[in-house]
Amino acid sequence: MSIGETLANELAHEAIATRRHLERVPEDKFGWKPHERSMALGALASHLANIPEWAGVTMNTTFLDLDTGQYRPLEATTRAELLAAFDKFVAASKDTLAAKPDEEYMVPWSMKFGGKVAFSMPRIAVLRSMILNHSVHHRAQLGVYLRLLGVDVPSTYGPSADEQPAR
Repeated sequence: MSIGETLANELAHEAIATRRHLERVPEDKFGWKPHERSMALGALASHLANIPEWAGVTMNTTFLDLDTGQYRPLEATTRAELLAAFDKFVAASKDTLAAKPDEEYMVPWSMKFGGKVAFSMPRIAVLRSMILNHSVHHRAQLGVYLRLLGVDVPSTYGPSADEQPAR
């Protein structure tokens, strides 16, 4: 199995749990924050839904300068919009990842702010750290938000406390 096929399968596997979390985001709470310095629920959910898109960006470019205005993050206003964007980004990124030859994963990729390099690393490292691991981190954060709002937290790698039979 190629590097790309392996990463595409991992993205698909993680997307199942991520989608279950996004499905439970209450639309009437998009502006809610657990703390004044926290992201609003809608912003966090949009960010999480947007992350899979970055796999295609990473594999089809050698850098992204966030200050140029070329990249516009998702700002969903409904759960349906979140889910539609997430599904589109996952499908496109899985196809992109699976189609790239192994050597493309070793090409350096950089993130820039105002033309200055913030970091540069091989694409495979970007995919692992800034996309797959980043997504897992924010999915867990979303799970905490759901818990604080009294929404049942879905399973991730096994049944959640809300899906366990009462003891």
